[in-house]
Formats: sequence, C-alpha cells, structure tokens
Amino acid sequence: MDVGSKDIRRAAMDMLARREQARSELLAKLGQRFEGQDELIEAEVDKLASEGLQSDGRLAESLISARAGRGQGPLKIRAELKGKGVPGDVIDLAFEQCDTDWFELAAVVCRKRFGESAPADVKEKAKRSRFLQQRGFSFDQISSVL
Repeated sequence: MDVGSKDIRRAAMDMLARREQARSELLAKLGQRFEGQDELIEAEVDKLASEGLQSDGRLAESLISARAGRGQGPLKIRAELKGKGVPGDVIDLAFEQCDTDWFELAAVVCRKRFGESAPADVKEKAKRSRFLQQRGFSFDQISSVL
C-alpha cells in the first residue's frame, strides 16, 4: 500500500478532531498506523503544529482546567501530562498561566468529601491526608487544609 502525506494528514486530523493530542501521542499513533513512514509523519505533524492545529500548550491548558474541575491536584495532573509526552517546559508554562488556587481547591475537595468538621483524631487526619495525596495535592496544600 502506497501511503501519501494526504493519508497521514487525514488520519492526524481525525485524531485531533476527537480530542487534543500531544505531539508525541500523535507521532506514536500515526507511527503504528503507517509503519515505516516516520519522516513523512514527522513532517505532517510539524505542519499541523505550525498551522496551530496541534499544540502541546493548548492540550496542557485544557487538561489542567478539566482535571482541576474534577478536583484533581497539580501533582497528578503534571504526571498525566508527562505520561502523554508533553515537554516539562510546556507543562510549567501552562501551570503558570492557569488561574487555579490549588490550596483553595484542596480545601474544597476535602470539605466535599469529609464535610465541614475538623478531623476528630490522628487516624482521621491521616485518612484525609491520604485522600488528598491520591488526588494529587502537594504536602504544603494538604497541610494548609488539615
């Protein structure tokens, strides 16, 4: 089967139409679909990025916003972005530009799960701490809540 750049571009556009994709995700998926066409794939993904159709920064911003809306903390979100292959500097910039107060979000998530009352004992405090850690909040954010 002779694969052209139009086929690769169409497949990439289909993927991007479903959801934002990190550059590395797009390269991996297209690489599986069009084996041996690495140079052509790289060129098409570069073209999509230059046209603004693929953006790691936009993916990072939207994922941060969506995950924060679901009550997830910055550590968990950062790990997910790294897992998608988004470069560290892009992740850092997206976090700098987001307007989420992570300390306030940790407090809201804790209140929603455990109510307004303070932890009754050390065991309850540890339970709340573990819950917030699993949600991806930092030690400082957890300490400020508890």
